[in-house]
Amino acid sequence: MHATRVACEKLCRRELGGGMAGRLRQPTGSYGGRPAAERRAERRRRFLDAGLELFGAGPGYRATKVAELSKAAGLSTRQFYEEFHTLEDLLAELHLQINDRAEQTVLACLPGVEDLPLHDRTTALFRAYATDITADPRRVRIAFVEIIGVSPRMDQQRLVRRKRWIDFLCAEAARAAERGEMADRDYRVAATAFIGGINGLLHDWTVGWVDATLEQIIDELVLMLLGAMHPPRS
Repeated sequence: MHATRVACEKLCRRELGGGMAGRLRQPTGSYGGRPAAERRAERRRRFLDAGLELFGAGPGYRATKVAELSKAAGLSTRQFYEEFHTLEDLLAELHLQINDRAEQTVLACLPGVEDLPLHDRTTALFRAYATDITADPRRVRIAFVEIIGVSPRMDQQRLVRRKRWIDFLCAEAARAAERGEMADRDYRVAATAFIGGINGLLHDWTVGWVDATLEQIIDELVLMLLGAMHPPRS
């Protein structure tokens, strides 16, 4: 009996891999005809879906516990720690997913507006971004409210993603300047101010400090972008 118990304890230690959060040994092989990688991907998706709901429509990131999120996902806390070290890791992944989705939407729109005049091209690109980012109120809340002030790490992630959008606007401005549609100058300050305006306005609108419809918000942001990126008419 003693030998059996010792063998079991050694087996358990091997299965746990001696690690804690996010370092538990992952299952291999197949179960119920489904590969382990496929089942793990589904678990991760369920945790992310639960985070989108609880952070974006429920109590919010700061008021959510791992046990509550795991319950909402229909999974265990042990399974959570097989996928993420902390809730902040899950929030970070959601934030990146939201930005990636909006970026892909804008890039997909780009070929179809190449031949439009500058005003129409700028409006179409921004409306593609705004339509995607605001399509789900949960994504708006996570991207512009819940992410604020979480940690230095998350602040840095926000700044990195903001720089990608600034670089995109500057690249589009440079292309317009090559076509003779805009003055050939450095638009980085203007682009930074516009991105800051988006973040501030959508934050205040989401928390109820701005009384306006979503369409009014988008219209105002389009006017801001046109004013920031286009030379004034004489």
